[in-house]
Parts: sequence; C-alpha cells; structure tokens
Amino acid sequence: MLSLRLSTMAAQNPHNQFQDFVPIMAHKLGGDALIGELCNGFNLLMDTDKGVITFESLKKNSALLGLQDLSDEDLRSMLKDGDFDGDGALNQMEFCVLMFRLSPELMEESKFWLEEALEQELKDCY
Repeated sequence: MLSLRLSTMAAQNPHNQFQDFVPIMAHKLGGDALIGELCNGFNLLMDTDKGVITFESLKKNSALLGLQDLSDEDLRSMLKDGDFDGDGALNQMEFCVLMFRLSPELMEESKFWLEEALEQELKDCY
C-alpha cells in the first residue's frame, strides 16, 4: 500500500520527489498479487454503499494511504484523470488503470511486454 501512496503523491505533487515502488512490487509479487494489492487499495478508498471511489470516499479514506495532505483540487484531479466512463467516480478497473498510469516505469515495461508479444505473434505467423 505504501507504493500506491508514493506513486499517487509523486504524480499529484511533481515538486516532491518520491521513488515509484509499483515496479518493485510487480517484480517481487508477480502480476496477480500486484493486482490483488491494487484491489485492496481500491477497497480501502471506495464508498461501500456505491461500490466505487467517489470524491467523498476518497477524501474520507485518503488518510488510510497517507494521502491526507492532498488538497481537494488534487483529489478531484485524480478522480478526473482516472474516470474513463465520465460518471464522476472510479470503478475498480479505472482505479487499477490509474495506478499503472501513475507509474511511468511500469508503463514502459508494459509497452515492452506488448511489443515482445506482438513480435512473437508475427514470428509464429510466418
């Protein structure tokens, strides 16, 4: 959970310098366990009645991840950045995608894995 907090704080506060621990967790835990940790973070932040992360639930529960110092504007920005369906909240998939996007190193690795898979697919076709 520390990695989520640090990645989020680094993305929201570019003046602060934080190490991105998400790639380290990905290598150490593996993909399935990393997704499990992201789901745990989602469950901590979500509105239990609505099943999504709302501004109110994020503001209320953000201290659980050490994000209590983020302004309302930062919290709204985080919601807006991850809200792909435009409903003003984050579902579990949107939250996980946002956490990956906030980790530049992990995004680069994902691109590399995709390119490798595509190259292998092309080789298999010929």
